[in-house]
Amino acid sequence: MTSELWTAVDDTIENLFLPDDPALSAALADSAAAGLPEIAVSPAQGKLLTVLARAAGARRILEIGTLGGYSAICLARALPADGRLVTLELNPLHAGVARANIARAGLAERVEVRVGPAAESLAHLAAEGVEPFDLIFIDADKLSYVAYLEGSLPLARPGALLIADNVVRQGRILDPGDDANAQGAARFNERLAADPRLSAVVLQTVGSKGYDGLAIAVVMG
Repeated sequence: MTSELWTAVDDTIENLFLPDDPALSAALADSAAAGLPEIAVSPAQGKLLTVLARAAGARRILEIGTLGGYSAICLARALPADGRLVTLELNPLHAGVARANIARAGLAERVEVRVGPAAESLAHLAAEGVEPFDLIFIDADKLSYVAYLEGSLPLARPGALLIADNVVRQGRILDPGDDANAQGAARFNERLAADPRLSAVVLQTVGSKGYDGLAIAVVMG
């Protein structure tokens, strides 16, 4: 099994299940042109987010880590007309690119991009007493994943779906060594497994983004 084969299978999946999507293609192109790192979810992963959000009947979604808005577009497309997505981004440049991409996709009225440290933004949302979220997607700096979990769970309704990307790190979670991202992912997985508020599992993934994993959990009532 090689990365070339994984990518070829991903290409086939995309050809079968993902028709040409100008808004998403433009989001990737404009993100690259602005110098953003090319670490957005793959097209197939983006479609998975859309499917999961629809399956959950999500009306309110919280995203931690906006980047150029690719995954926000995928998630927001699953929302009903009165739905809302709040996405948190540290970097003002990234947030500006994301807002433009989201607006071009026709989703500006459904998506709010908040700029600042995510832990602080989560605390602000809690202080505001916002309506609980039906789905939470975490895809940001791995060292802070545990903090993001702790900050976001009080904002979730019972039965909400929680998804976290990049939690296997090419298997380095088994022996992180001095890899800070792998250390953060390993701590997150351990915390996820031990939290009585959650029923969770981690699935290994392969594809055009390489070898990694996705955590999926349900917030228990």
